[in-house]
Amino acid sequence: METCKKKNILITAGPTWVPIDSIRIITSVFGGRLGWEIAREANRKGHRVTLLMGPGRILGLNRKTIPYKIIRFKYFDELLSLIKKELQLRSYDVMIHSAAVPDYIPKKVISGKIKSGNSNLEIKFERTIKIVNLIKKIDPKIFLVKFKLEVNTKISELIKVAYKSMIESNADLIIANDFNDMKNLHKAFIIKKDKSYFIVEGKKQIAKKIVNLISK
Repeated sequence: METCKKKNILITAGPTWVPIDSIRIITSVFGGRLGWEIAREANRKGHRVTLLMGPGRILGLNRKTIPYKIIRFKYFDELLSLIKKELQLRSYDVMIHSAAVPDYIPKKVISGKIKSGNSNLEIKFERTIKIVNLIKKIDPKIFLVKFKLEVNTKISELIKVAYKSMIESNADLIIANDFNDMKNLHKAFIIKKDKSYFIVEGKKQIAKKIVNLISK
């Protein structure tokens, strides 16, 4: 029976919070289930896993019983800091960046609470640092798995956009999803650098396929 080489794997998962005042946030609808399934499968395969987990609520997610390292974060700045720290202090073979990271953040965070009596509220945003584009700059040798989400996109266009995104980040593998295909049985297109791809359905099956590919 062929055994895979044990690898150090850094995984990000879950939503990311962006504050607009001291008590309100902007976030996404994602909970981090797929990233958690990837971490479970990688651990089952014998890899050494570190999971950076956002504020998602996953049934059965208990740090006391999980047999791998898990670090929780909430905010964008926390995630950015954790990724930089982990990549600089530890030697990772693979990074799987599945966390839902915001593209925009408020230019100014209000101290205290925005008054509810305002008839209109205007918030100006600015682009965030593209975390996934920093990863290969920090560690050029790491095998990077990136995720790309689109909405109401034809398959041909989804694959085209995802492949372009993979090249921009110098990723080695990209997982492309259309949001409409994630509502019931999660369908993903796992695209390689040679433009070949696999269509996989179901979070557990997607996790298994990703881990199999990075284990080679």
